[in-house]
Amino acid sequence: MRRTRDAEESVNHDRWLLSYSDFITLLFAFFVVLFASAYRDNQAIRKLSRAIHNGFQTLGAFRADESGSGGPYASLAASEDTNTSRVHNDEDTHNPASAGASTDMLKLKQQLEAAMGKELANHEMDLQVTPEGFVISLRELGFFNSGQADLIPGAGAKIITIARILAKPGLEIRVNGHSDNQPIHTPQFASNWELSTARAMSVLRLLVNDGGFDPTRISAAGFGEYRPVADNSTPEGRKKNRRIDLIVLQSSATVPRSDSHHLKPSPNARFVSPSLTTAGGPPTNP
Repeated sequence: MRRTRDAEESVNHDRWLLSYSDFITLLFAFFVVLFASAYRDNQAIRKLSRAIHNGFQTLGAFRADESGSGGPYASLAASEDTNTSRVHNDEDTHNPASAGASTDMLKLKQQLEAAMGKELANHEMDLQVTPEGFVISLRELGFFNSGQADLIPGAGAKIITIARILAKPGLEIRVNGHSDNQPIHTPQFASNWELSTARAMSVLRLLVNDGGFDPTRISAAGFGEYRPVADNSTPEGRKKNRRIDLIVLQSSATVPRSDSHHLKPSPNARFVSPSLTTAGGPPTNP
């Protein structure tokens, strides 16, 4: 009888605590994983909202001074700035080429709008932001006579004004010539490729020779009729396609260059009679 009582008294009734503690530990780990996932998703959403805000601001869809509230994304951007400003400052310190890139393009667009307001109103120019870069389109209407590559009187002064705004460190320009699909065959130009390339070179020479743009940060190409932005079946569409696009890019200083590119041109170097090159077709002999 005594042995039975001793056996009953030795039974441990607190063994459930072991299972309970394991359960609490697993539950704690589960909520830690949930919190980490939610925090990561929140950071991604904030980055996305900031990118959308900057994109619309660059496009001029809204500005802080128009509404007083800073637009529909102001609260999201302000929250993101408050929580991640230190992170962005560190990133900008390590990558100065990307620091303020969107802001610089916005300021550049505003400066051009202020300086070229008359030309924009007359549809001689167009400004837009594309995935390729910030594009300044010079329409044939205000810069060239039909079928010719020489700038009309007064067009050079407009381009020099643009050059002074663009001639700042860290910017590169691609000068792309475009035409409509109307065939051309003259003693000077055998096709639209030659015409578009010659027009691009006319603008490039002016940007470098008279506008003071760094010749190591500029290039030219002719695309003929093969990069239209409007329907060539209408006169209005053909007017839009006859253009020179100045594509403004942030300089990529880390891009490796061949040995020939290490030769720094003289500050007084001038483009007089460069050979013409075309994009999308065979080389031409001027």
